[in-house]
Amino acid sequence: MTPALPPDDVQVRRAAVGVFVMFTAAGFVFATWASRLVAIRLTLGLDAQSMGLLLLCWSFGSITAMPLSSLLIQRFGLRRVLLAAASLAAMGLIGAGGATPAQAVAGVGVGLAALGIGFGVWDVTQNVAASDVERALRRAVMSRLHAGYSVGTIIAGATGAAMARLGVPVIAHFSAVAVLALAAVAWGAHTLLPAPQHDADRSARARGERSAWLESRTLLIGLVVLGLTLAEGAASDWMASGIEQSFGTSEATAIVGFTVFLTAQTAIRMFATPLVDRFGRPWAIRASGVAAAAGVGLYSLTPALPLVFVGAALWGAGAALVFPLGMSAAGDDPTRAAQRTAVVSTIGYGAFLSGPPLLGLLAQHVGFRLAMLALAAPTVLAVVLAGSTRPPGDKGGPDQGACH
Repeated sequence: MTPALPPDDVQVRRAAVGVFVMFTAAGFVFATWASRLVAIRLTLGLDAQSMGLLLLCWSFGSITAMPLSSLLIQRFGLRRVLLAAASLAAMGLIGAGGATPAQAVAGVGVGLAALGIGFGVWDVTQNVAASDVERALRRAVMSRLHAGYSVGTIIAGATGAAMARLGVPVIAHFSAVAVLALAAVAWGAHTLLPAPQHDADRSARARGERSAWLESRTLLIGLVVLGLTLAEGAASDWMASGIEQSFGTSEATAIVGFTVFLTAQTAIRMFATPLVDRFGRPWAIRASGVAAAAGVGLYSLTPALPLVFVGAALWGAGAALVFPLGMSAAGDDPTRAAQRTAVVSTIGYGAFLSGPPLLGLLAQHVGFRLAMLALAAPTVLAVVLAGSTRPPGDKGGPDQGACH
């Protein structure tokens, strides 16, 4: 196979915009579901425990599909896999939005499973594409690309609050979002950089190199990501429900609390990159863990609604950087980027998607807000293991991003 020529600056910048747009579409889809979760739960008449079990359908779909993502990328290429995954996610969102008492839980569960499969592969694929862009730019831009995801969630949160206030049916809301998101991904897919390095994954398997699932550094990075993606996923699923349950607010007001979380997360992803470049990934992850723990504590224990919103902001700031920094660490070596990104994404999204349903079971007994205190243990784990995200060969001191 003839190696592709190095991309020029214009092509790289266009690809960066395209990847940002794809992340924005992903955040738009995910937070659209989360923004109407209260309405869906009330429509189906489910308690916290039953809703938590229903959410496992998404978790099962994603966790099953994500480990296969690198194989699909090697076989069909980034563009085809991305378009197919986004299409399945869009159809799943529409199916999951058709929540009616007559349809009951089964139809929503099938839609969530399809959404989980499509969204999981979509996420791995766009992170591999983001690693390609970061290496081409030779600067640590992963968190800014992930800020696109946060921008999408903010738009979705604000839109969801407006749709709830106006009484727009969930199915109509979700259908419009599915069409818009798929159009955005279709455009972004055509901007991606040529990535012949992913062929190295195939040749590595042919030489009998061990699976990325057996690499200690990759697994440790996955555990770091797990610690704070669990906190991010819990906020997405239960933050609004906790506010509504504890304070008796309207659905729209509860969504405002979630939007505060998303806004803080976006701001950190947009503006913290120079600090990561200066002080390194481990420092950024440790600071994130402290902020997240403080935010969760304030959200869970304060009796005042304004302070709950302050806690949501700290929580969002703490949950902002760890997943993109984990993706950067997984993609340090381009010859194994797809495999390692699939592993770290699977671990992270396993926590992101499976943890919140389990917290829902706990919330059945102690309430949504107090249940969030269980996030302290994995947050501490991320802080302790933060040093594993240094680039290979860097034994200490600040790393300078993804490229050296």
